Amino acid sequence: SSEVLEAIENVIQDVLESLAQKKAPVLTLAKRSDWRNIEFKDSVGLQMIPRCTTKQIRSDCPRSAPKFALMLKILSMIYKMVQSNTYATKRDIYYSDTLLFGSQSVVDNIINDISCMLKIPRRSLHILSTTKGFVAGNLSYTEEDGTKVNCTCGATVLTVPSNVQGIKNLISHAKFMLIVEKDATFQRLLDDDFCNKLSPCIMITGRGVPDLNTRLLVRKLWDTFQIPIFTLMDADPHGVEIMCIYKYGSVSMSFEAHHLTVPSIKWLGLLPSDLERLNICKDVLIPFTKQDQNKLASIQKRPYIACQPMWKKELEIMAASKLKAEIQVLTSLSSDYLSRVYLPNKLQFGGWL
Repeated sequence: SSEVLEAIENVIQDVLESLAQKKAPVLTLAKRSDWRNIEFKDSVGLQMIPRCTTKQIRSDCPRSAPKFALMLKILSMIYKMVQSNTYATKRDIYYSDTLLFGSQSVVDNIINDISCMLKIPRRSLHILSTTKGFVAGNLSYTEEDGTKVNCTCGATVLTVPSNVQGIKNLISHAKFMLIVEKDATFQRLLDDDFCNKLSPCIMITGRGVPDLNTRLLVRKLWDTFQIPIFTLMDADPHGVEIMCIYKYGSVSMSFEAHHLTVPSIKWLGLLPSDLERLNICKDVLIPFTKQDQNKLASIQKRPYIACQPMWKKELEIMAASKLKAEIQVLTSLSSDYLSRVYLPNKLQFGGWL
């Protein structure tokens, strides 16, 4: 906490020094969403380069002055929380003055900018993000406040903890971890008692694009247990994008890649080549939209696809067919095909990339 306080004090000191010299104070930020500031490293994923291009948030420019003021406002809130050892969610911060902030996304963006500017992870700033992910399976742990949590697979699911860094005494006999893209598929596998039937495993879903806590938990489980991690996604550009976020990270959070990515993640399904192999009827497939085509084209150009020849091949199959499929298409073969046939065969015979 002293490191956080010192980092904030340094920013304020620069502001005061500028004022003392009758200069307009500025805050300098890395351009987080610029691909030119990002390099791909096999062992980490997408990470920010040390000397990246920056932008200035000026206090004397009508366009950036409001953002300058909001950044100082949130810095002062963080300073108080760290001093008093209290925590707030991003939502709490927005609701502390909705008129001032205008929208939740403004707050979210400023918090990420502050985290990047101070080079301090968001959790150390005492800001928690609301969790939307679920976890189930062969896992138990103790939360920071001493609460014992047991995720043993039943019909109930547990929300991913909001302070992943604080959990300890993690115990699991799981043989692998399965990241499931969607809530509906996750629930279906729970109903089929998938976690216990094949061999003990841990299942996680970020319910679409994963939030920070879900990504942190996947990374923490990987660091703790070093078991294989597989992903089960829709065979569409959106599903591939989500899998890449877990594996290689996202451009906007590349400054935190070391805590968030797990480059050893494997693509288990649904593979575009599976659709042909299983003779899935074309009637249950969905034609690409223009948006799908653009998203796929942009994924194909990314630096990490070049070092994944098998992935590249699958994306080419998808691009050629211009068709996408949800995991649910497997029910056209039989209602429990996913848990009874598809996953056991894949896991037993190595059908992943």
